[in-house]
Amino acid sequence: MKISAVSHLRLVSEKIQTMQNATQWSEELERIASIIAKAPLEKAIKWGAEVFTYNGKNVISYGGFKSYFTIWFYNGVFLKDKYNVLINAQEGKTKSLRQWRLHSMEEIDEGKILEYIDEAIKVEQQGLKIKPEKFAPAPLPQLLADALKNEVDLKAAFEKLSPGRQKEYILYINEAKQESTRQNRLEKIRPMILQGAGLNDKYK
Repeated sequence: MKISAVSHLRLVSEKIQTMQNATQWSEELERIASIIAKAPLEKAIKWGAEVFTYNGKNVISYGGFKSYFTIWFYNGVFLKDKYNVLINAQEGKTKSLRQWRLHSMEEIDEGKILEYIDEAIKVEQQGLKIKPEKFAPAPLPQLLADALKNEVDLKAAFEKLSPGRQKEYILYINEAKQESTRQNRLEKIRPMILQGAGLNDKYK
């Protein structure tokens, strides 16, 4: 199932804080952070972790996984990838984000990293971005349909949301494979819907 770019960004971003604190790669991540600090970027704390921006646009972040540590280029799809190091971690889902995976301190090349960051900044200066897909309504999951039918206030609030925000909630429920997960997600979004908020507002 395809998910929206914002939904994917939410899922990735929720993991960044933990990955930047990965003790397995502490020295390597400190080295990556010191290199990024040399670039003309602003450091922001988003979702509890460091994200580096240019004119308010997310450019790069970093983190550690079990078997590698990585640098994210949020708009990496537009990089020329001169050294053939970037990968799309989730083909068919991820559109703009690209990763540069590393496995040791010896693989960290400051010159190459700064070269990629410089190109990423130029991408933002040029305003390059992937055009959003043409909007298509998503089928209402039965669980949400039942809740809207039985709760007048929830139904009224949901109908006041923009079509885009409605679709975010629908996809959020539909993406869950387990019935228990779908139920938990419904409980999570109920107060957000009543407040007139969108699921991914804080990531936009």
